[in-house]
Amino acid sequence: MADTYSFDVVSDFDRQELVNAVDQVRRDVSQRYDLKDSATEIDLQDEAIVITTASDMTLDAVVDVLRQKATKRNLSPKIFDLQPVEAAGGNRVRQEIRLRRGLSQELAKGLSRTLREQLKKVTASIQGDSLRVTGKSKDDLQAAIQLLRDQDIEVPLQFQNYR
Repeated sequence: MADTYSFDVVSDFDRQELVNAVDQVRRDVSQRYDLKDSATEIDLQDEAIVITTASDMTLDAVVDVLRQKATKRNLSPKIFDLQPVEAAGGNRVRQEIRLRRGLSQELAKGLSRTLREQLKKVTASIQGDSLRVTGKSKDDLQAAIQLLRDQDIEVPLQFQNYR
């Protein structure tokens, strides 16, 4: 029997589910009466989604549809980091939506500090863009998971490699 248990805290999303959600949004935009003639372009890149459309109102509608489709595919809306809307020429607007993946160093340090202050029986170590939490008891690790879930964090958290 192992004398210590551990799990990893990561922030990630399923890329294929995002591709499917963006494809659904493209179909919805081409078929919806209020968005059909807006000549909306949705470009999925490696680190961002770029939406170019006719007006702020149609942009808000497209972003709303994107959030709905992502939620239906079990993608957290927290992965979307909306950047400011900018003019794209020809009375059109453009918005970049960056995709959040991985824990930043500041966020990992903050989570580690929270665990150290609240739970004395677990230790946290930063490993790249993830956080490894170890403890002698599975109950302590369950308490750590619950503590991290209760935090209001700007990125979605997943708990992996629970052993």
